[in-house]
Amino acid sequence: MLPALTRKLLAGSGLTLGALGLGAAPARAQDVPVAVNHTALYVYDLRKSTAFYRDVMNLQEIPEPFKDGKHVWFRTGPHSQLHIIQGAARVEEHDINTHMAFRVKDLPAFMAHLDQTKVRYGAWKGEQRITTVRPDGIKQVYLQDPDNFWLEVNDDKF
Repeated sequence: MLPALTRKLLAGSGLTLGALGLGAAPARAQDVPVAVNHTALYVYDLRKSTAFYRDVMNLQEIPEPFKDGKHVWFRTGPHSQLHIIQGAARVEEHDINTHMAFRVKDLPAFMAHLDQTKVRYGAWKGEQRITTVRPDGIKQVYLQDPDNFWLEVNDDKF
């Protein structure tokens, strides 16, 4: 903070603290909002992954700017996207602790959809075709995409 005499002199000169770059506090990290823009997955078979996210996960494909046959983009929320990119050398195993989470309005209906599309799903510990209930009461199931990336689908209502 500037001493009172300095502020008085500046005011008398017609200058403001803002004009001098003084008086404004520097931005703090918590003052700058951060939100997820997109998640990118590097995949082995773009066609399989595209079909999975479109037909199993029911995501809407959106235009992508590359137009090179190696990228497909999906809408995942009002201001978020999933970008899948062709080029992985092979399909690898991934730990369930690293996963993306999606929410649906009707988890039993989504589970029926998974049954119809013959996609395996289950609880956190691996039991097939059942849900896990988090400590906050949210029900969830886990499944894997064609590149073995883990996905959680839950019924969160926030």
